[in-house]
Amino acid sequence: MKHVATKGLLGELADISGSLFTRPFGEQYAALCYRRSAGTNEIEVLLVTSRDTGRWIIPKGWPMKGKKPHRAAAIEAWEEAGVNGKVRKKALGYYTYLKGTKSQPIPVSAAVYLLRVDTLDDAFQEVGQRRREWVTCDEAARRVREPELKTMLLGLPGRIGSRK
Repeated sequence: MKHVATKGLLGELADISGSLFTRPFGEQYAALCYRRSAGTNEIEVLLVTSRDTGRWIIPKGWPMKGKKPHRAAAIEAWEEAGVNGKVRKKALGYYTYLKGTKSQPIPVSAAVYLLRVDTLDDAFQEVGQRRREWVTCDEAARRVREPELKTMLLGLPGRIGSRK
């Protein structure tokens, strides 16, 4: 079978480097949904697939009028994955990525808010449009594309510690 190389994130950035910083970054709010495994007490995170490409991501969306950033992140987690839980008010960190078409990608900075999952509902707004899966932090870091998000995922166990 012939191996077909795909252009990675850095390759895509190189293609648009001349216009990348000529317009402002978009701003989004993301929810890093986590729980502890019942059997091992290991931290697991919930990944969902994007609707357009099927890549593994964390729930995120644009600012919502009248909603604080951490609440907007929690609403996105509900709409995209059926998550209910407690969201932290302070951002864990930020990551950047390119959103949009290949011809006109928009650089976006996503603020990430930790959300401890209490329940996961099977009836949510985008059911059937996305897949969701619980994975370890290491596996999540392998699946997502964005380097800053990978780093956040790998450091999550140390940030949460023994607390719930």
